[in-house]
Amino acid sequence: MDIESTVNLTRLPRKMQNVNRSKTHRYSNTGWKVGTVAAPAALTAEFRKVHQFNVFTVNTPMQAGLASYMQDTAPYLNLSAFYQAKRDLFTSGLQGSRLKLLPTAGTYFLCADISSVSDLNEADFCQWLVKEVGVAAIPLSAFYGDGFDQRVVRFCFAKKDETLIEAAARLRKL
Repeated sequence: MDIESTVNLTRLPRKMQNVNRSKTHRYSNTGWKVGTVAAPAALTAEFRKVHQFNVFTVNTPMQAGLASYMQDTAPYLNLSAFYQAKRDLFTSGLQGSRLKLLPTAGTYFLCADISSVSDLNEADFCQWLVKEVGVAAIPLSAFYGDGFDQRVVRFCFAKKDETLIEAAARLRKL
């Protein structure tokens, strides 16, 4: 997370603000599907049009649970340091692997170049990795409309320390 380099988007000039926060990832509850949006009025008008069609996917008990959890600000205020420690644990565990780790800041994803590990494309590599190694990764090509393949995958390090240590040990064997 690189505490020094993290930018609070709400401190940018108003016309540049468009903040979409996933509360579920931020609080390690990915099944909850709860988030917030802060943006200029013209954009929030568009978000509200979509909102009426997707709020049924968020159940009320989860919203209440998250609101209760957020009463304690310590987890939120320490979040950058928390994720930076997770990232540092995972990247240090990957030292000596054949993956080329790309710089990461302000996120809980670590991207890695797989060129020296496999000749498979990103999507096939990620499928192979889950089936044969037991580690999940996301192909960056999934985020491109044309499937642009850079031979780069991303790993999520918003996991328990023991999960990161085990995943790194498996990835070092590639």
